[in-house]
Amino acid sequence: MCPSLDDAIAIAALFQCLVSRLYRLRRDNQRWRIYPRALIQENRWLAQRYGTSAELVDFGKGERIDYADLLDEIIALVAEDAARLDCATEIARARDIAAHGTSAHRQLAVYNDALAASGEPAEALCAVVDMLIAETTSGLEGEARAAE
Repeated sequence: MCPSLDDAIAIAALFQCLVSRLYRLRRDNQRWRIYPRALIQENRWLAQRYGTSAELVDFGKGERIDYADLLDEIIALVAEDAARLDCATEIARARDIAAHGTSAHRQLAVYNDALAASGEPAEALCAVVDMLIAETTSGLEGEARAAE
């Protein structure tokens, strides 16, 4: 789960655009190519294992491609849907996630830094929790004051 609201919105907007694209293909009696499930599972595993630093298999090209390059292709593919749904800015944020890492990347960095500083796994875990709280509540203080 994304503790950053901006990251969560970016992922939700991209998903919404992909669904819209698939709907348009179906409506127009078209479809994406269907690939063997084993190939899809391999890409899923690569994504789960390596995250945004993964090279995923582009089945059309028959080679591994950097995640960021494939993301650019997906964003271009759904550009019409993003414009129609007025979420191009939100899906563009996905590029920032690819460039700067996910929450998992930040959590590992905070854990490793805190562990190196203190030598205590429990303190390192507390540092990760503190980071997650800060990311989750980022921007909420201004919202709370505005509601008063």
